[in-house]
Amino acid sequence: MKVLVTGGAGFIGSHLSEKLLAQGHEVYVIDDLSTGDFDNVRHLEENPKFHMKIGTVLDREALRPLVDWCDIIYHLAAAVGVNFIIDNPLHSLTTNIRGTEHVLELANKEKKRVLLASTSEVYGKKNGKVSFQEDDDRLLGPTTVDRWIYSTTKAVDEMLGLAYWREKKLPVLTVRFFNVIGPRQTGDFGMVVPRMVKQALLGHPITVYGDGEQRRCFTDIEDALDGLTSLVEHPDSPGEIFNLGGNVETNEISIKNLAHKVKALTESEAPIEFVPYDKAFAKGSYEDLNYRVPDLGKIQSFVGYEPKVSLDLTLRRIIEYFES
Repeated sequence: MKVLVTGGAGFIGSHLSEKLLAQGHEVYVIDDLSTGDFDNVRHLEENPKFHMKIGTVLDREALRPLVDWCDIIYHLAAAVGVNFIIDNPLHSLTTNIRGTEHVLELANKEKKRVLLASTSEVYGKKNGKVSFQEDDDRLLGPTTVDRWIYSTTKAVDEMLGLAYWREKKLPVLTVRFFNVIGPRQTGDFGMVVPRMVKQALLGHPITVYGDGEQRRCFTDIEDALDGLTSLVEHPDSPGEIFNLGGNVETNEISIKNLAHKVKALTESEAPIEFVPYDKAFAKGSYEDLNYRVPDLGKIQSFVGYEPKVSLDLTLRRIIEYFES
């Protein structure tokens, strides 16, 4: 296959490109390097089946020949990370919505299969401790809080994908990622695990926002890639939305306990420091989610998805990456 990966120099995109090449596919990447890094794909340049264009999905004419060339599109390009979204609200809105419009419009010309990357953030402030299902109701905070920009843009992306499927029969499927982590991920834009690992290794305070009782379920990048590629290949996946997450039994943890686990695995003497939200973020820009864990029943029923990598193993791999 000829595969286009938008945002292919990012954390997930670079690993996906690597996996697709290993499977024998030809891969074209487009990335504006706003949150991606050329170093993530530098080692792929020697592969004659790998091609990269530095550009943005906002440039429709730059995107057109790449879409015409490919058979399948993984649309991962987006403004991501809590800190990046809060600092760049307008760029985040235009990139995430207009960029997706361009991809879908161009793909529709010859009905190219598209996988849209979405996020567990679309569920918003759902209360209780029940795993999230794809058709659950959503509850978001006010539009005055920048935190909700990312959730809103991704919900619009999902609706655009569904509209193209229902009205034009463009084969689009959507995947909601739940806290995917692994080597190459950076903490510069607000991702919690690489930030904590870097702090621990440098002996800096390991910062926990709020009381640390927020619970997350982390997903190893290898498990995430298995889910992505299996879904794209499934004949009945277009028109559907899927949660993609880690093993709830081994990978669910509070942020406070995550800090203690990182400290233990790095054998760090760094203190754990609790930081109030109003000290970490501009006033009125941030609200947190107390619980975010996926129900994986749907993706399991479609492709037999079973995440295998434990949180401890993933953390060890991330620590080794930072140490190197």
